[in-house]
Amino acid sequence: MRLRFLLYALIGLAAVAGVVAWVFHVQRGAHMRLEGSILKVRTLATDANSSVALIDFRVTNQADYTWMVRSVDVSVIDGQGYLVEGSTIADPDAARLFDYFPLLGQKFNDSLTMRSRILPHQTVDRMIGVRFEIPEAQVLARKNLKIRISEVDRGESEIEENPAR
Repeated sequence: MRLRFLLYALIGLAAVAGVVAWVFHVQRGAHMRLEGSILKVRTLATDANSSVALIDFRVTNQADYTWMVRSVDVSVIDGQGYLVEGSTIADPDAARLFDYFPLLGQKFNDSLTMRSRILPHQTVDRMIGVRFEIPEAQVLARKNLKIRISEVDRGESEIEENPAR
């Protein structure tokens, strides 16, 4: 009797585990998240106490649904370990920076702006311009750089710079 009960209990647990695994498998594309990496960071000193960073990055929409951008925020942890939030630069102003300062090189990617769409399972290269209220030397000596991309339905993903730059 005990052996029979144990056998039925194991069969029941296996069936429940199978159903749970199937549910997770079916829902794998429903979680809204972006995966990505920072490709290149270019900096420019605008004055003695502020600087601009132009960040090229690659991002992939892992979900089965379109990701519509609500906002993009960038922060940096400087050499002393302080978190500094940046102010994003409008796309036309970023284009002017490239025109006025040829030392920055060319603008390779479109900017990631509000209401940009990233289709399901699509990989795109984008750029974001950010102004920091710290000197360029502190941005260059950073420990980490983080891009936070928010979605209109309150989803949020972060892309961090590889610490081994």
